[in-house]
Amino acid sequence: MSEVYAARRARLRECCNAGGSATALVTRPANVRYLAGTAIQDAVLLLGAGEDLLLCRGTPGERSEDGRPDEALRVHSLPGSGGDPAVAAADLAAGRGAESLAVEEHHLTVTRHRALVSVAPLLRLTDLGGSVEQLRVVKDEEEISCLRIAAEITDQALAELLESILVGRTERHLALELERRLVDHGADSAAFATSVATGPHAGRRGHRPTDRRVEEGDFLSVCLGATYRGYRCEIGRTFVIGTSPADWQIELYDLVFAAQRAGRQALAPGVAYRDVDRAARHVLDSAGYAEGLAPRMGHGVGLENIEDPQLAPAAMGKLDACVPVTVEPGVHLPGRGGVRIDDTLVVRPEADGGPELLTITTKELLAL
Repeated sequence: MSEVYAARRARLRECCNAGGSATALVTRPANVRYLAGTAIQDAVLLLGAGEDLLLCRGTPGERSEDGRPDEALRVHSLPGSGGDPAVAAADLAAGRGAESLAVEEHHLTVTRHRALVSVAPLLRLTDLGGSVEQLRVVKDEEEISCLRIAAEITDQALAELLESILVGRTERHLALELERRLVDHGADSAAFATSVATGPHAGRRGHRPTDRRVEEGDFLSVCLGATYRGYRCEIGRTFVIGTSPADWQIELYDLVFAAQRAGRQALAPGVAYRDVDRAARHVLDSAGYAEGLAPRMGHGVGLENIEDPQLAPAAMGKLDACVPVTVEPGVHLPGRGGVRIDDTLVVRPEADGGPELLTITTKELLAL
């Protein structure tokens, strides 16, 4: 993998040179991991005209979920608590004669920015912007392989839960059990806080599990994901508990399923982000559910749970091949519940079979 990380840093160096800076400081953890192979807490990457340097407090650990630093990088460990690695990096850059330093202004706090200026007052700070995030949008096959394994783990955890008795158990308990099963099957951790929503809570976006118990006839919606080697996937499904679904539940489920299918079918290289959103949103709008819909019908995934691209009405840009995204429409009816269906897919050209579905748990409306 060393050559992969070196190539990524080389692409970033080209961006920096084009912006007039030969030196850059990367502080956002996901960006550090993308360029250096590790997620060591508080580590920063100093991209120099000569060598690149990873600065961190203490000695890099051996936790597999953190990843090991690229062997081609020199690791500079600050002794003890060691102060702020970013400030130490700015001091080093100034000491090496750098005239400017490109920084991730969107990630720096005001306090940290002031500290950089204080330690290296002659160093001109420029904005690196979202250069690394843009490099991360298109994934290589190794990254997609990690996402594929994360999806397999997630599908396994969900399948096992569906085989157990659910009536009488609380949302909170089910969410904790799902997260335990993710780790049991090899996940580094849950990709985000698992959502389990029942009855009137079902289909509510971002619902935090409560002590409400599962009852017969409830809609049960779950949203979860695994992290594997730093890469995160996402799945959302909705079921009916203990009995045949009511007519209104079937009607609502079929509608959201049609919207999700329209969004998935729109995924192709060259398609505008907003057109994917429009394809799914139009189905729900036409049925009278324009109000209360999520601000986007999907988003990119990778080292972070929510990445570019944003599949939203005002989003600018077009899809490329090898971009993993979610398609996740949902409808929530206050006081009654609702439906959410969410998959992680990889954009592929038609010649390669079209979008690759990573999360394969059935989307049939099951009565559990």
